[in-house]
Amino acid sequence: MSESSPLTGLLAGKKGLIVGVANQNSIAWGCAESLHAAGMELAFTYQGETMRDRVTRTVATLGGDVPLFDLDVRSDEQISSVFAALQERWGTLDFVLHSVAFAPKPAMSNPFIETQREDFLTAHDISAYSLVALSRAAAPLMPNGGSIVAMTYYGSQKAVPGYNVMGVAKASLEASVRYLAVDLGPRAIRVNAISAGAINTLAARGVAHFRDLMKVTAERSPLKRTVETEEVGRATLFLASDLSSGITGETMYVDAGFNITAG
Repeated sequence: MSESSPLTGLLAGKKGLIVGVANQNSIAWGCAESLHAAGMELAFTYQGETMRDRVTRTVATLGGDVPLFDLDVRSDEQISSVFAALQERWGTLDFVLHSVAFAPKPAMSNPFIETQREDFLTAHDISAYSLVALSRAAAPLMPNGGSIVAMTYYGSQKAVPGYNVMGVAKASLEASVRYLAVDLGPRAIRVNAISAGAINTLAARGVAHFRDLMKVTAERSPLKRTVETEEVGRATLFLASDLSSGITGETMYVDAGFNITAG
């Protein structure tokens, strides 16, 4: 987004937390760049020492003092610690991006019917329940309202080959968005999801037949292409801004129209 963009300054004065950046190719990073360009002050999380250096290098391009927090979304204690630190630093919060998903490799590579109980629970804990936990922790920091956005995928609605337990977890995530929207609506906190099309990210490469999925998406989508992270970023910017003040509990598709085509 250029400095001459009409969106420049749209989010000036707002503060947001980005959960889920892995590297410069992450969907979460594309969202962060759009939010930053529109004036939002950002903080980021990473998981463990290995990811810390990678995320630190990525966010350094934003310049300035960018807060970074170690966060395993399975830990309620770490979640509480992160939001306590944000309250101490900023006082209030306007936005949270949830872009976290994980399932053990066997649960992604084996047929869905072979999914083991522990792997099923892990996928749902990290990919779906974490949104509930993060929203609960974020709400007290949003006394004047705010926006929470989660990243999902079409495999929540249709059985996508190779997506397996992650599709079921994403369906849980989208249902959680709706229930959270009802609970948090009276506090003027909006909760929405963005269903991004197939994008070549580090996480997506763990999906079997991903290259085939990219090809099929480009062939079948009305726009005859896949989407870019910056397009998902602009949609996130919209949902983070007052332009979307009347929208909550929705799943917005940013997939070049792929979801409307017949299988």
